[in-house]
Amino acid sequence: METSQGRTPAASSEEAIAESAQHGYTGDKDAYLRRLRRIEGQVRGIARMVEEDKYCIDILTQVAAVTKALHAVSLGLVEEHIGHCVVGAASEPDPDLRAEAIDIKVKEAAGAIGRLLR
Repeated sequence: METSQGRTPAASSEEAIAESAQHGYTGDKDAYLRRLRRIEGQVRGIARMVEEDKYCIDILTQVAAVTKALHAVSLGLVEEHIGHCVVGAASEPDPDLRAEAIDIKVKEAAGAIGRLLR
């Protein structure tokens, strides 16, 4: 069944929750942004190393450092999703909606973890 906007009721309720809810990482947003800006600087440094024909092993060492830093950010976001979004879905007062909300949030987390492992 679709609403007048062409969305299913479940999709429109998910979107409404997502738009109005605070994300789990919001409290740490500044720290995440600092880390990402630091990583961005590291990536620019790697590009500069390539431009300057630096030794390949030195470049690979820096690539590994950036990769590790991005993984740390990713794991933090997964932890925040589970701790905030999945737990929040478990707090849904309506039992029927609660089961569906938990299922959605757990599948989101599993999908994100799967993408990180590829």
